[in-house]
Amino acid sequence: MRDLSPKAKRGIALLMVVSALGLAVMLVLTALRDHVVFFYGPSDIRDQASQGQIVRLGGLVAENSVTTLADGIGFTITDGTSSMDVVYAGVLPDLFREGQGVVTEGVLDNDIFRANNVLAKHDETYMPAEVADMLKDQGVWKGQE
Repeated sequence: MRDLSPKAKRGIALLMVVSALGLAVMLVLTALRDHVVFFYGPSDIRDQASQGQIVRLGGLVAENSVTTLADGIGFTITDGTSSMDVVYAGVLPDLFREGQGVVTEGVLDNDIFRANNVLAKHDETYMPAEVADMLKDQGVWKGQE
């Protein structure tokens, strides 16, 4: 390295710094990939989510779909085009009701979504942004712009 010009030494040093930064970015992105939770609607979840992967499912709670099951509470989430049956073994939020927007977090298990968390809207004008965007894309949005 003693025979290299100062310009060549700077080039090698720059290459080493860029390589180290690239490696650091790759490691961070790999670590974050395991902790990212994707959002899907009922039309997308079967094709895009893998079995056992923790994801969020959102849409409207279908009318007359809430039932009591042996292993929890069952209900159906719809986006106007497709629907997904959900099973939740916990206490539903006070604002949970049919016809309202909801986001659930859990895993897809053989065409049943097993939720471990249910988030309901907090007043009559709020809809989770992901749910509103999905419903607008499906053409069934009835809320304010």
